Amino acid sequence: MTEFHWRLPSRGDGRRARPQLRGRGGFGPQAALTETTDVRPGRFGPFDELAQIVDAAELNGFDGVLAPYDPLGEESWIVAGAALRATRYTRVTVEFQPAFGTPVYAAKVSATLQRHSAGRLNWRLAVDTDPAEARSRGDLVAGEERYERAAEFLTVARGVWNENEIGAAGFAGTGFEYAGRYYDVIDGGFRGILSGLPFPTVHLSGTSPAALALSAAHGDVHVLTEQPDGISRATAELGERAAAAGRRVRIALELPVIARETEDEAWARVHRQWAELGRPEPATEHALGDGRWAGFDALGYDQRIGLVGSYEQVARQLSVYELAGVHSFVLSGHPNIEEIHRAGEHLLFRVDPAGRTLTTAQEVSA
Repeated sequence: MTEFHWRLPSRGDGRRARPQLRGRGGFGPQAALTETTDVRPGRFGPFDELAQIVDAAELNGFDGVLAPYDPLGEESWIVAGAALRATRYTRVTVEFQPAFGTPVYAAKVSATLQRHSAGRLNWRLAVDTDPAEARSRGDLVAGEERYERAAEFLTVARGVWNENEIGAAGFAGTGFEYAGRYYDVIDGGFRGILSGLPFPTVHLSGTSPAALALSAAHGDVHVLTEQPDGISRATAELGERAAAAGRRVRIALELPVIARETEDEAWARVHRQWAELGRPEPATEHALGDGRWAGFDALGYDQRIGLVGSYEQVARQLSVYELAGVHSFVLSGHPNIEEIHRAGEHLLFRVDPAGRTLTTAQEVSA
């Protein structure tokens, strides 16, 4: 079964192409709260907007949502906790950088969230962050050392989480012992109510040799973004590295999507937003073929390349990715609530009809 996840906004809902006009969701750069929120007590606010997006994702059958790491946006751990509280079935992936705290602290926070959400939390490590941004939060680890630290981070986090099994395998004492370059742990581990919970599924990303090596050794899911020449090279290299380590890492693909009833309608949406930016070249100049378009970053998306077309065309291209080994998709669209409903009603079942269409047996059991 193909998995579909939705990337949550961290700076408002992105309805407009120009940043100065992105006030929906309470994150307009020039707007006071009174311009984006009904200030009467008990009325609608920015977090209510986010809650509606999370609710729409669950109602439309998405398997999960991603709370992205954004140094200038909402704090991903807070967003993830709120999303877990507001849902019953949806998995929530929290993206964070390893300097967030010690791996023991991150593991304890996550164990609490797992206990209160029936084990629905995933991790996504933002290892390769901007050097200037890292320095601004006091993180001096740079270059490939970031991947060495991330490997230790995951080793320690899994170690304290599974301390009983590791202790039985021969470590001294009843807890987890670790002495590394970045972390030292003596008699670590969770007992009592925080023990015996499922460790978060670990998502990693990147296409550098260091990123692929880290994922091959420690990742459960590797998240790629579309490139002009496709994702086959990175997928093949990761598969070889994982096989050499005796592991298998699933592939995810993060894609912005503009899908409508017809191809013309989808491109009309692109052209309207492109015109708002006042760019000199036509939007079609960035078309790469197969419905791929390399202009999404100009419209406020985190990825440059995504899909534009009719529901059938976009579903067909997603199925091509699936046949190439992609296990799950992280989709995004602006504005979020409307695009989630469009994807849920018109797109997901076309890509994964067996997994998205209720059978009689499923209806009876539900």
